[in-house]
Amino acid sequence: MTNDTIESDIVSSPVFFNRELSWVEFNERVLKEGLRKDISPLERFRYLSIVSSNFNEFFMVRVAAIKRAGEEADPSGFSPPELLERINKRVRSIMTRQYSVLVNDVFPDLAKGGLSLLRPPEWSPSQRNYLESIFAREVFPLLTPLRVEEDDPLPSIENYSIYTAFLLKEEITSSEAASSEKLSAEAVPTELASGEIPVREHISIIRIPQAPDRIVPIPPGETEIHDDSEMGQTCFALLEDLVESFGIFLYPGYSITESLIFMVNRDADFSVDEQRDEDFIEAMVEVLAGRGRSMPVRMIYSPGSKKIRDHLTRRLSLKEDDLFEAAGPLNLEKLYELIRGFDHLREKPWKIYSHPAFSEDQSLWDRISQEDLLLHLPYQSFDPVARFFQEAAGDPAVAAIKTTLYRTSGDSPIVRALEQASLAGKHVTAVVELKARFDEGRNISWANRLEKAGVIVVYGLARLKIHAKVTVVMRREYDRIKRYVHLSTGNYNDKTAKLYEDISLFTAREDIAFDAGLLFNMITGYSAVQPMGRLAIAPTALKRKFLELITREISRSTPESPGRIMAKMNALADQDIIKALYRASQAGVKVFLNVRGVCMLVPGVKGLSDNIRVVSVIDHYLEHSRIYYFANGGAEEVYLSSADLMTRNLERRVELMFPVLQENLRKAVFEILSVYFRDNSNAWLLDSEGVWTRIEPAAGEKAFRAQAYFLSRAAQLNTEEHPVRGDFIVRRSPPSKD
Repeated sequence: MTNDTIESDIVSSPVFFNRELSWVEFNERVLKEGLRKDISPLERFRYLSIVSSNFNEFFMVRVAAIKRAGEEADPSGFSPPELLERINKRVRSIMTRQYSVLVNDVFPDLAKGGLSLLRPPEWSPSQRNYLESIFAREVFPLLTPLRVEEDDPLPSIENYSIYTAFLLKEEITSSEAASSEKLSAEAVPTELASGEIPVREHISIIRIPQAPDRIVPIPPGETEIHDDSEMGQTCFALLEDLVESFGIFLYPGYSITESLIFMVNRDADFSVDEQRDEDFIEAMVEVLAGRGRSMPVRMIYSPGSKKIRDHLTRRLSLKEDDLFEAAGPLNLEKLYELIRGFDHLREKPWKIYSHPAFSEDQSLWDRISQEDLLLHLPYQSFDPVARFFQEAAGDPAVAAIKTTLYRTSGDSPIVRALEQASLAGKHVTAVVELKARFDEGRNISWANRLEKAGVIVVYGLARLKIHAKVTVVMRREYDRIKRYVHLSTGNYNDKTAKLYEDISLFTAREDIAFDAGLLFNMITGYSAVQPMGRLAIAPTALKRKFLELITREISRSTPESPGRIMAKMNALADQDIIKALYRASQAGVKVFLNVRGVCMLVPGVKGLSDNIRVVSVIDHYLEHSRIYYFANGGAEEVYLSSADLMTRNLERRVELMFPVLQENLRKAVFEILSVYFRDNSNAWLLDSEGVWTRIEPAAGEKAFRAQAYFLSRAAQLNTEEHPVRGDFIVRRSPPSKD
């Protein structure tokens, strides 16, 4: 933290927490969920795997950027070297506890439930024989051992892939041994530099193949584990363990003296050449290829050979601080994804309810024309969003569809509907953001599919990511074009819609539809930035609008009736917004913030931020919606947005903030926002020292879990709107218009 003061303030106080350290602390909170003994073992494993996934991306992006930075201190006062030291120390501490609970607690609990991961020391003779036969038959033919020569370039070590490395020693004959002893006696002893390998020792590395699966089942008949479970025992080994155990078959004439399983994170924080308009996809492909050979930033390894570790460290130009030992399997997130079934070891699946307003007995267009509709994912099904696209594709009255696509699933019903619409002769425009980090390859693939179907595909804007989530359907009705709009805080992704909490709005309001049309014109054509009546877009107006809303709240706040700002977001890091919130606090405005991850704002500082309360909810679903509320002197306003309050979102992305205008929906969104501040089961409170403390029920207070409440509320709404009926609903074709 820094001791600078914000403008117009008389209080000298720390102003900003460090962004990177705040992100690390978010993973500490995720880890704490994995440490809980009151949840199922596979749910605990899921949280631990999320920590691994987050850290891999964190090092590839944020740490890589810090390593390239100069010596200038950041807003929190840390220089890059100081920050790296703190990050590495904190991450190492988290990883130590992460793997300790995984190996000593979670894996044993999984074994008690019938699922056992067996590492090589635990293999029985019969299991070893079985796995050796699997290796010889299915794995050996796929492997390519690569020699590591001191004077040659290091073989390609792909980002995010698991490798096994071997230290090999030549097997020599008796005459060679005598000659070697004579040479050794005559030779002058020399001291090897760190990481160098003696002449008769060699290193070879093998990339663990993508197929067969990383999980190798061991048939029950081959196990010698005592089975107390009624369901029987399912055992599996890891592919990398097979390669490490039986790799000797790849090196005739050599013996293996040491081995190491490792993985490297490389720099993924570099951008596409924005000037290459004509071959932008090719430029994007080059970016993807570049990640495989970019600067190494971290090596994670299982316990093993120090010689190999030191050699790779030197050859990869890493430092000791860049090395992270993991006392268990690497790439936990990939391992967790491979575990299928075993529902008794998971948390009971949460039901996803249909939205009562979207009846199949009524046209979607008629329903949206009657009133605005709100969808709260994943408590309510994503189906109405998919239906919005599907009905547009199949409706002869629909003339055109325009949509923005940032991240979507591999076999997306949205993409299929857009293809169908275009092939049916409709005018379909898809603004595809290829620069969605780590999803670029997938985006390129289905962008090509859309183009082949005749869709007009616009590949984003130079120097700006298009992160707004909006779709406009234009339909001929009564000799005019009527526009139907869908706006969302989350992506058009049917897979993440079952895991991420998001809110979306369906509307046919002319003012919102008009603004949405202006947005597409600005994105796809030549259009000066247009003023909008209802929507606020970044990078032109959203930040200014937000600052104006804070300023207005300050002006309407009085000691008798203090103003109130409530907000929910994934990250809070924009310095101008934070300073404005400090000013609001000093003016007596009560500020309640629910920040899932990064929070650079320092709450609870007397005279500066003592009216600001910051909580974070970590639970079964990933909190993803962005909600912003302003009391406005009693004329309350509620907004939803695709944007977090980060400088990159507000100044370097095309984002969208839209108001919830319909009174019943505004109240519903305000209730959603308010509920998070009642959570005393899965919420954390941030103090002025940067410490997050789990909020516990007060004496005599009942436990309250926000996500459980939303689930029960969705069930209640579904029951209220769909009472059990004693009659049958007959569906008929609509009457002919002939």
